[in-house]
Amino acid sequence: MKPKIFIDGREGTTGLQILDRLTSRNDISLLHIDESKRKDKAERQKLINAADLVFLCLPDEAARESVALIENETTRIIDASTAHRTNPDWIYGFPELSNQREKIATAKRVSNPGCHSTGIISAIKPLIEHSILPLEYPLTCISLTGYSGGGKSMIQAYEKEKTPQMYAPRMYGLDLNHKHIPEIMAMTGLKKRPIFCPIVDDYYAGIAATITLHNAHLSGRPSAQGIHKILTDYYAKERFVIVAPELGSGMLESNWGVGTNTLELTVSGNEAQTVITARFDNLGKGASGAAIQNMNIMLGFNEEEGLLI
Repeated sequence: MKPKIFIDGREGTTGLQILDRLTSRNDISLLHIDESKRKDKAERQKLINAADLVFLCLPDEAARESVALIENETTRIIDASTAHRTNPDWIYGFPELSNQREKIATAKRVSNPGCHSTGIISAIKPLIEHSILPLEYPLTCISLTGYSGGGKSMIQAYEKEKTPQMYAPRMYGLDLNHKHIPEIMAMTGLKKRPIFCPIVDDYYAGIAATITLHNAHLSGRPSAQGIHKILTDYYAKERFVIVAPELGSGMLESNWGVGTNTLELTVSGNEAQTVITARFDNLGKGASGAAIQNMNIMLGFNEEEGLLI
């Protein structure tokens, strides 16, 4: 019997992207809610409990409310919100990290990673695991993203209501309290709160998340080339996280990989300093693509099913 899938909140950007990726698949059965009842608690509860797996594409509080509607021991959840990403009872849905794929496969509750945090964690987690990046390191991160990451309201603003200021890149989160910071710290073990500044620009999709390192403050004082080797070896067997074969030079466009579920890490720098940039589709590996990848793992499907590399 085909597993039954329900998307709670399919009207949002992530929900629509998940629906688009699942509609053509014949190995699952999609449960649909009547448009007139999509805010009907009883109808949503009925479908949530009828499903084998539910995607939550909702604001944080609504996601918590949906989890509370579950009345059985079998319904499994992938939550695309921020609500459960630092909850120790939930499994973090980043399969390329050490031992994470095995945990996802048997999990009943999986939190889908945030887009910016996906890029930053992919760059620093291997260095922490290899005891290269100290947990007290004063990390600085920037992340340039397309406007689709802001959801329907930001897409509407950029495409229908654009102001002169929106033609240029715009920094935000200037209180240095972005909602992805707790997630980054929880999944890497960083003890010093990183400085993180996101930037939104006038293009639809794609992220370039970048960290900067002073090599003299890293254990063993590796060069950029040495860091490149660590990352290359760490992700050598992965299909969706890859490392550019050479050190970065020239220019890196931030809309690389749009439409795919692939994240590419580019290491740049020299003996003294290193820059690591993760580029990927904020709607792909940064949201709905990662959710589909996690679903495939949880249901025992080919991990690449329905996803572009």
